[in-house]
Amino acid sequence: PNKNLTNHAFYIIITKIRKDTTGGKPATATTLKRAMINYEKVRNPVAVDINPSGIRRYFDITSQMKDVISLGVGEPDYLTPMKVREVAIHALERGDTKYTNNRGSIEVRTEVARYVRRKFGREYDPTDEVIITIGGSEAIDVAVRAVCCPGDEVIIPQPSYVCYEPIVSLSGAVPVIIKTKAENDFKLLPDELRAAITDKTKALILPYPSNPTGAIMERADLEAIAEVLRDTDIVVISDEVYSAFTFNKEGHVSAAAIDGLYERTFIVNALSKTFSMTGWRIGYLCAPRELMFPAAKIHQFAVMSAPTVSQIAAITALTECDEEVAAMKAEYDKRRRIIVDGFNAIGLECREPLGAFYSFPCIKSTGLTSDEFCERLLREKSVAVIPGNAFGESGEGFARISYAYS
Repeated sequence: PNKNLTNHAFYIIITKIRKDTTGGKPATATTLKRAMINYEKVRNPVAVDINPSGIRRYFDITSQMKDVISLGVGEPDYLTPMKVREVAIHALERGDTKYTNNRGSIEVRTEVARYVRRKFGREYDPTDEVIITIGGSEAIDVAVRAVCCPGDEVIIPQPSYVCYEPIVSLSGAVPVIIKTKAENDFKLLPDELRAAITDKTKALILPYPSNPTGAIMERADLEAIAEVLRDTDIVVISDEVYSAFTFNKEGHVSAAAIDGLYERTFIVNALSKTFSMTGWRIGYLCAPRELMFPAAKIHQFAVMSAPTVSQIAAITALTECDEEVAAMKAEYDKRRRIIVDGFNAIGLECREPLGAFYSFPCIKSTGLTSDEFCERLLREKSVAVIPGNAFGESGEGFARISYAYS
């Protein structure tokens, strides 16, 4: 009956709802109206429960600080090659800004197929075995959703790229984590894989060369994995985004180049790292047409097609920029040796990374957790690196440092 008391009670209720649903931000007329909706009922609980990227957290922090040495985000410090930029500029001037075929223009798909044959030794028909995607992350998402149904299991070796586990969960499938070990150079061992396989296993993600560890799988390692998968229907999603940067004698070996893996493998790749084209958002997916049939439809309805200008630029990158890539690789190799020797010299054990452009030193000897180490390094020394546990529980006790910076 008391108007003021009623308003006060209403205020308390709204404040409680606002705290639960808007992160405690100041109330506005809009937020008060929204608070009348029960967000717990309408939000996807899987999306709500996913942890935000630990990489982006440090990126956001460093963007608000001055004079920070950022060794966190995996982005080359090189500019996109000038010839690629010039082609894109001319495409814009001509007005080449219309949709392409959903799978990508036949011209760029043809060049991707030629590039894969030249670099990895495998043939793909550009008409129906290649899709041009919006970066490597979309290619991973499309591949997972093309084969996974709710309840299926997907094996993910960790530490590994932060997107794999959330993508699998959002598809309704179940991530099954294999914790790879430093003493095994973070490789996936055949016995570990065999132990993780069940009658629900639908796919295996092969994250090599590895972000964050710099680990690689050589031909003999992949052949052992192929033997485990023989006589199964398990699909392999091979993330080869860092394939241009391997520092062993053998060089990168694609999973699809291994007998027994080709017919079950999606190759995921992108121009982001290889050609320093992160912001162009251009990647590709290759697989036998039987696997690509559902993948192409998912891609079509999710994004329509990749950016036209980026596709045009990609043709030049794939056909004319081998020298620029070789120069980047040589410089990364110098930085790799400096940073690995440096960590070992100060007592932080760092195994030699043979791929990508990351080192993954062990920081356990400091007595700090990964988060504590990275937060203190940032606050006290203005150096940003990424805690190893951002890439899975098995990354605890490590930190990822990118040497893609000057």
